[in-house]
Amino acid sequence: MKRDITDRLLAWKKQKKRKPLIIHGARQVGKTYIIKEFGKQYYENMIYVNFETNKELSSQISDTIDVNYMIQKLELFYGEKILPQKTLLFFDEIQTNPRALTSLKYFYEEAPDYHIIAAGSLLGIAINREEYSFPVGKVQMMTMYPLSFREFLQAIGRENLITVIQEHFENNQPMDETIHELCLELYRTYLVIGGMPEVVQNYLEDKKIISAIDIQSMILDSYVRDMTKYAENSESNRIIGAFDSIPVQLAKDNQKFQYKVIAKGATSSLFGQAILWLKNSGMVSQVFKVTPQMPLEMYKDLSSFKLYMSDVGLFVNKANYPLYQLDVKKQPTMISMGPLTENYVADELKVNGYDLYYWESDGIAEIDFVIQKQNDIIPIEVKASLHTKSRSLNLYMEKNKPPYAIRISEKNFGFENKIKSVPLYAVFCI
Repeated sequence: MKRDITDRLLAWKKQKKRKPLIIHGARQVGKTYIIKEFGKQYYENMIYVNFETNKELSSQISDTIDVNYMIQKLELFYGEKILPQKTLLFFDEIQTNPRALTSLKYFYEEAPDYHIIAAGSLLGIAINREEYSFPVGKVQMMTMYPLSFREFLQAIGRENLITVIQEHFENNQPMDETIHELCLELYRTYLVIGGMPEVVQNYLEDKKIISAIDIQSMILDSYVRDMTKYAENSESNRIIGAFDSIPVQLAKDNQKFQYKVIAKGATSSLFGQAILWLKNSGMVSQVFKVTPQMPLEMYKDLSSFKLYMSDVGLFVNKANYPLYQLDVKKQPTMISMGPLTENYVADELKVNGYDLYYWESDGIAEIDFVIQKQNDIIPIEVKASLHTKSRSLNLYMEKNKPPYAIRISEKNFGFENKIKSVPLYAVFCI
């Protein structure tokens, strides 16, 4: 599958002052696969070091992290020359070897001509532990996410739709109704499949939506195993409790994360670290309430937030949506489509690089997302269907005077009364 991150990897490769690159993201989003494919396509050769499975080599490198020693040791072990500019060094599961992680600093300072990419499962968790000497300022960080809807269209061979969608988005011109309905059908399919590469690949092979369930369940099970493996017993129970509560949290009228939903007597002091663990693992996105002033990051309310899962397909599985009721050719009529739709939009905006916030006014109005787009603050309202009337958006616009607003729904493209109408399948254009 073609992934958009490949273009960013190429840009990294072409940099004159290149730093070692660390790619992080949730487990099974395709980090190892895409880096290997990148190495095969754009380098003369690649040295792949898995520090988790190759314990012998890992222990030898732990003894000393002198750059020349490491290069020599790797050349002898793999029987290949490591050539500056021409060889890609891929350090996988680097979180299992803290010294190898530290060595990236010395590669940058002493041997910047070597091209190095590092990755690993739960790398975001590992680098926050005290025993890790993280090479701050000496590495470039890059996040990898599950396939976005745009990448899903590429994977299923519908690249032609991407250009058409982008053109109508930019021109605010309604799409031909037949194509509009086709795009909505594909969007609804993506809602259930999600963007985990193995699930998408399985769908490509047998074209059955229902077959996604088993693979998604296995991925969720692997997440729980990580929670028990990489955290103390008491903390892992809190992490699992917070993770399990996400569907319930989003189903409430007030979607603000409430600790009492997890357990009676639960507090931020008890579960704060658990939520941070989930965020650092890449499993969830945290969206804070904000006062719409520039810059948004300085005006967020750290005590009020929502949690969304990083893959909409995994959310469908975890919330146990009744797939037998879903006909992708029609507008869904089942209840609780709102939380699912919001989770999808959160994931799409996150892939596009936005820090996410929401706005709420005295419990009488709420805007699902607020983003900072260059020098503007743009409110985004999300609707799961064709019904788009909203008192909240009108109140926000009267109170905060944004240059325009975005309303995401099943309606076609358009622009009226300073509101840009964006179909659900076109969120990747924002």
